[in-house]
Amino acid sequence: MPENLLKGKKGIITGALDENSIAWHTALKAKEQGAKFVLTNAPIAMRMGAIQDLADECGTIVIPADATSVEDIEKLYDEAKEYLGGNFDFLLHSIGMSPNVRKGRSYGDLNYDWVQKSYDVSAVSFHKMLQVAEKKDVLNEWASVIALSYIAAERAFPFYSDMSEAKAILESIARNYGLRYGKNKNVRVNTISQSPTKTVAGSGIGGFDDFFDFAALASPLGNASAESCAEYIVTMFSDFTRMVTMQNLFHDGGYSTTGITQELIDAYVASKK
Repeated sequence: MPENLLKGKKGIITGALDENSIAWHTALKAKEQGAKFVLTNAPIAMRMGAIQDLADECGTIVIPADATSVEDIEKLYDEAKEYLGGNFDFLLHSIGMSPNVRKGRSYGDLNYDWVQKSYDVSAVSFHKMLQVAEKKDVLNEWASVIALSYIAAERAFPFYSDMSEAKAILESIARNYGLRYGKNKNVRVNTISQSPTKTVAGSGIGGFDDFFDFAALASPLGNASAESCAEYIVTMFSDFTRMVTMQNLFHDGGYSTTGITQELIDAYVASKK
C-alpha cells in the first residue's frame, strides 16, 4: 500500500474491541498511513475489550460514548474536535448487536423489544452519528463516512435473524444521507459488506464456523480478512476515492457474485460417499 494515504487527516473510529475486530485493524492501518484519530466505544463494550491498549499503541485517546445516545455523540464530537484540533475527515461506524441472536431466539420467536434494540444499536445509531455531525458541522468537505454491513441485508441467511433487517436499514441510511451530505458538503457516505470475519460479534452467531468455511469455498479469492478490510477502509478514507458515495461495496473475495465453485461441488460429492 502507498505510504501516507491519510497524512493530515483526522477522524473517529468506533467499535474497536480486541485485536480480531475490523475497527482495531483499521486504527492500526490509519495510524500507519499518517492519520490522527480518537477511538470510541460504549462503556460496557470497553469493559469487555482492550481498547486502551490500542489507544496507547496508536498514540491517541479513548472517548467513551453510547452511539444510541445523541447526547453522548455530541459530547464525543466536542471532545474529539478539541483533542484533534479541528473537524473530521473520516468516521468509521463499526457497531452492531442483536440480543435475539446473542440469546439464541429463532426468527419465528423474536423478542420485539430486543428487535428495536438491534435496530437502534446497529443502524439508527449510524443516522444519529450523521445527523449530529451535520448539525454540529464537524465534517470537512470531502470527508468520508464508512459503516460495516453484511450481505444478509440483501439475501436471506437463516442464522442472521433480525440483524438482516438492521443491516438493510443501515445501507438505506447510507444512501439517503449520502445524497443529502453529498449535495450539502461533498461528504461521502458508504457501507462495506465484508466477508464473514472471526470477530467477537461474528463468532457469536450460531453455526458461524461452518459458514465461515463454506464462504471460503464459495469465494474465488477466499474470505477477506479483517486486516484486508481495514486496508480497504483506509483507501475509502483517502482522496483516491473522492467520487464514490451512496454505495454498498462488497469486500468478500467474490462471494456475493459467485454462483457455485468446483470446491463446493467437490465437498458436496465427498459428503455423499
